[in-house]
Amino acid sequence: MGVTCFTQEFTTSVAPSRMFKALILDSHNLIPKLVPQGIKSIEFVEGDGGVGSIKQTNFPEGGHFKHLKHRIDALDKANLVCKYTLIEGDVIFDRLEKVVYEYHTKGDVELKEEEIKQGKDKAMGLYKVVEEYLVANPDMYA
Repeated sequence: MGVTCFTQEFTTSVAPSRMFKALILDSHNLIPKLVPQGIKSIEFVEGDGGVGSIKQTNFPEGGHFKHLKHRIDALDKANLVCKYTLIEGDVIFDRLEKVVYEYHTKGDVELKEEEIKQGKDKAMGLYKVVEEYLVANPDMYA
């Protein structure tokens, strides 16, 4: 098993607490509304959103992927920290064992930088959509 690490940062004019509430605490409600063409639904299949909960993201039919699941490992609302493990899904699990802020590959599989960049770019696109929504709706998640 190999391990690949990366970091990702972005700057926003939106207060970190609002981004955290939108992207982490209420993502299951907000994200499918903002990007229905990319995410059909997000639901808790175990728990209520606290530590140990499992959240499933479902993608629209006809797309490349069907779903993914992640487990919330740590949630610190006061310090705006959420740690999770991507535990299941057809997105990447043909070659990855799990993702915990690092990619843990199966066997001797090596990830290419371009594959990691694609994932980071998709995440950044989602962050920007949420940021634009929060700028346009200053009372949301205030």
